[in-house]
Amino acid sequence: MTIINRCFWANPKNPLYLKYHDKEWGVPQHNDKVLFEMLVLEFFQAGLSWECILNKRAAFCLAFDDFNAEKISKYDDAKIEELLQNSGIIRNRLKIKAAVNNAKIFLDIQKEFGSFDAYIWKFTNGAVIQEPCDLRTTSPLSDTISKDLKKRGMKFVGSTVIYSYLQAIGVIFGHLPNCDCFKKIFANR
Repeated sequence: MTIINRCFWANPKNPLYLKYHDKEWGVPQHNDKVLFEMLVLEFFQAGLSWECILNKRAAFCLAFDDFNAEKISKYDDAKIEELLQNSGIIRNRLKIKAAVNNAKIFLDIQKEFGSFDAYIWKFTNGAVIQEPCDLRTTSPLSDTISKDLKKRGMKFVGSTVIYSYLQAIGVIFGHLPNCDCFKKIFANR
């Protein structure tokens, strides 16, 4: 039996968490659909655990039209009320309304920059920033991006949410040096 070394936060008893840690977290992402999905999931996570969101990810995907920003941007009050009745997701009115609002702004950013990918990676000139996965929750980079997204009108995009988002999408590489993913992903950069 092969022993796998992982970052301390990956719950070894949750297969979804292990799969997320091993296959997604910290891997540079350039697909706008996935970038939007992760942004939505990260701001829904605010005040909760990532494991809670991860366990509800499939329900979120179904409830939010497979994270189609175009569709979400058109949600009306009836759709918001429907989502508030969905026990499979986090039923927070402000966060649901933020998903609709942020979808509109996400689309505006796509129009302005050609893609959200071009926008988010411009902050590092396309480079991955290596920072250890420690107790840090913000950085000057997350402060800058958070400020810009707020200026554009996005909600629930404080520096802590954005820092976590940047780690999730691989802009900030945070796997610990003793983690097998550090060796696998960092060696391939």
